Amino acid sequence: MANDVRDLPASNDGLHRFLGGSPLAVAFRLALLSILVGVVLAAIGFDPWNIVNSIRLLFQRLWDLGFDAINGLWRYFLLGAVIVLPIWLLSRLFSAPRGR
Repeated sequence: MANDVRDLPASNDGLHRFLGGSPLAVAFRLALLSILVGVVLAAIGFDPWNIVNSIRLLFQRLWDLGFDAINGLWRYFLLGAVIVLPIWLLSRLFSAPRGR
């Protein structure tokens, strides 16, 4: 018992657990997700330098469309689903529990 060795966690184990992976991998995933979300927001017509005005214009356009707004929302939903669903599926596949 005197020679028992106990494994201590690494010094960055808390950071690794908090981020959900290594900092470089997390930074890469966040950069990729930011680009994808940026593409979707650009398709809607958002401007990164004037986001408040872009949101106001989006709601103004939806109001001006009247009942055609439902068609526009459906198109935005489909556009977002093209991005969100594959990311969700890949995240589920890569985070699936491994067999023991």
